[in-house]
Amino acid sequence: QSIHGEADFVCRFEPASVLDAGCGTGRVGIELARRGIEVVGVDLDEAMLAAARAKAPDLAWIAADLREVDVGRTFDVVVMPGNVMIFLAPGTEAEVVANMARHVSPGGRLIAGFQLRRGYELSRYDADCVAAGLELDARHSTWEGAPWKSGDDYAVTVHRHANVDTVS
Repeated sequence: QSIHGEADFVCRFEPASVLDAGCGTGRVGIELARRGIEVVGVDLDEAMLAAARAKAPDLAWIAADLREVDVGRTFDVVVMPGNVMIFLAPGTEAEVVANMARHVSPGGRLIAGFQLRRGYELSRYDADCVAAGLELDARHSTWEGAPWKSGDDYAVTVHRHANVDTVS
């Protein structure tokens, strides 16, 4: 419902730093930065990044493929809003999840929200996360945190490193 629902959701985890993966024009990252969070945005689309840079020239915007990008550090939260997972080239999803998991700090979270039944199933996403060393922490049907129920058309999923015991 809220235009900043993704940022509101991410802020529940009180991150000091966020990697906005598939940042597009920067809507989510810019809002998170406005709230005092250190943000780095990554996207493959130069035109979208140009729009992000025009709106927030002081933020770090990186042109790169999510499969290969190496930001050189980790983040409290890596967020993939905006249906990033269903816009990836088919067959690259596991590579993207694995690379994004490498950018999550110990105790941090990987958060993704995407439409279901669009070619990339939630069971595959969960399996890709497990293969990347992540475990399911929470799942909702909206960015506002509505409870998840089987058959929903949208999922917001939170994973964390499987070997780190944290409290959210």
